[in-house]
Amino acid sequence: MMEDKKYLFKRNNIWWVKVAVPKSQRDKFGYDLRQTTGKSDLDEARSVRDHIVESLKSKLSESENYIPLPSTKFMEKTNIENPQYFHKVVDCQYACPAHTNVPEYIRLIAQKKYTDAYMLNWESNVFPGILGRVCDRPCEPACRRGRTHEKSVAICRLKRVAYDYKDDVEKYIPKSPKIKNGKKIALIGAGPASLTVARDLLPLGYECTIFEKDHKAGGLMRTNIPSFRLPADVLDEEIYRIIDMGAELKLNSYIDKLKPVIDEYDSVFIGTGAPKGKDLNLKGREISSENIHIGIDWLTSIAFEHVKKIGKKVVVIGGGNTAMDCCRSALRLGATDVKVTVRSPFSQMKASEWEIEETMEEGIPILDNTSPKEFLFDDKGKLCGVKFEKMEQVEIDGRKKMQSTGEELTIECDDVLLAIGQENAFPWIEKDIGIEFGEWEMPVVDKLTMQSTHPKVFFGGDSAWGPENIIWAVSHGHQAAISIDNFCSGVSLKERPDPITNLVSQKMGIHEWSYDNDISQEKRFSVPHEELSKSLKNLKTEVELGFDEELALEEAQRCLNCDMQTVFEDDLCIECDACVDICPTDCINFVDNDTEEKVRDKLRVPALNLDQSLYVSGKLKTGRRMVKDEDMCVHCGLCAERCPTGAWDIKKNSYKESHTLTNKVIAKEVA
Repeated sequence: MMEDKKYLFKRNNIWWVKVAVPKSQRDKFGYDLRQTTGKSDLDEARSVRDHIVESLKSKLSESENYIPLPSTKFMEKTNIENPQYFHKVVDCQYACPAHTNVPEYIRLIAQKKYTDAYMLNWESNVFPGILGRVCDRPCEPACRRGRTHEKSVAICRLKRVAYDYKDDVEKYIPKSPKIKNGKKIALIGAGPASLTVARDLLPLGYECTIFEKDHKAGGLMRTNIPSFRLPADVLDEEIYRIIDMGAELKLNSYIDKLKPVIDEYDSVFIGTGAPKGKDLNLKGREISSENIHIGIDWLTSIAFEHVKKIGKKVVVIGGGNTAMDCCRSALRLGATDVKVTVRSPFSQMKASEWEIEETMEEGIPILDNTSPKEFLFDDKGKLCGVKFEKMEQVEIDGRKKMQSTGEELTIECDDVLLAIGQENAFPWIEKDIGIEFGEWEMPVVDKLTMQSTHPKVFFGGDSAWGPENIIWAVSHGHQAAISIDNFCSGVSLKERPDPITNLVSQKMGIHEWSYDNDISQEKRFSVPHEELSKSLKNLKTEVELGFDEELALEEAQRCLNCDMQTVFEDDLCIECDACVDICPTDCINFVDNDTEEKVRDKLRVPALNLDQSLYVSGKLKTGRRMVKDEDMCVHCGLCAERCPTGAWDIKKNSYKESHTLTNKVIAKEVA
């Protein structure tokens, strides 16, 4: 029997309570509230858990400001022909920057059609094997399963399953045609954004040349993500799958002036990332830099095997994903005492929750509310420690600020790793060629088209908007490719292709459907990990082992099939309320029409999540309207099974965000 650990997690041998924060309050509180139980014994932690949970929930309740909708207009029938309506209902796909069809590829995995699932991913997110390991998972907080159970479907790790178990896919990859279209595109930086642009443009006949300053392609995917999280063979396979489509890759090619490139090529895409790590100008920093390292530079040196060891005592300053990668790498290079310090409270750390959890599972303590003050050196000028001051969060004029408590803390160390942020660096872009830079010396870029103030030059990824995750770079690459194609074709950049959508009934009989709607009640399955005794000995030993086929099937069955939409036909409804009776979540209502504010309030379960739409029918025979709260619906299909007249139907909604590859190239379908 599993131990009862609901709301509980362990940190530094102490049990903590964690309560999820509603989406409407995440700007204020973050994704969750945490409070220590002060207990190291699980039974003792459970004894105080409920009290702490109620306290945290009360805090959320007291701060909730529900602002009524100001509209006085009665609700109109929902236009389900608008492709964005059901797209938004499929929360995971909507939240994904590349709009990957998550429910469909999960179903394919459940059917053991791994190659199909991989290619479906490849169409949109380009790097399924890479992102199946290191994506920041914006889809998972949006997952509807997180509303019925404590944790979402393991969407990201199921993506990895498609990669791990696929067959050879090379025959399905389009190639650059022998006859080119006469247009030459320069892509600066061989990171995910540039590679995505090349992937989309090559099949259209564009000649794509990628310039990379390092001796290997991949950009920050290669240099800043340790191999124990992202093995080099996975990286190489998916990078060179794109290069082999017909791109020209020029390694060891640092661009020191942009103007000659602009003059030679029809268009230029800049995807150089945010390669400059921030330094920390504290007392003592001027004495020596030998043992004080910029985090991303240090990770790069490890990736290219220029650094193979570090001191026994290491302090990592910073609370983002780079900091987590630094401290875990230090442990594998021989450090025996590694500590992470964060200026903010633990709950406000920028690192992903899973990165933090894996860091702590490896025994690395995270000291929050701890701000660096001074680097300390011995009489020989060698780094020996860092002095910190303890901080506390206070509210001043309605805003939360950090201030010193007056308490100081000294931590002994041999090396310091600074992971406090990254910046863009464009010393190679001339100031007089028409590219404007705004705040923080960031290029002025159109958020829709990715075009700079120079019409031939486009930006994407971290170089456009600062440090983000790979999936955002992919999204930028898709949009930039559309713009470049439009620009080279003499078409307005504002002319964007419509998404490809479909809505198809899944009915096979009176009570028979083409998909499995028997919803698993299992909690999220844990991804197997390598034993610490093995993984900590080698930088190249992958920590996560991934799901095997059996676990993948179990986890896939937790998906609620949110792309299977319950569609209502007004003229067939006899208002018998059978659907209301059988609905397990009370999301279906028959009410008098009113303003949206009042309709939301009069439902059997008031619809307070304004981010999710209400599905409203036309006027029925009694004058009432059918109103379904999409936030509550779990897509079980019981309403359609129960309906005696067929007013409810289950229709599969497919949504594909268009880009140049899907628009103009008819790719071979996977058999």
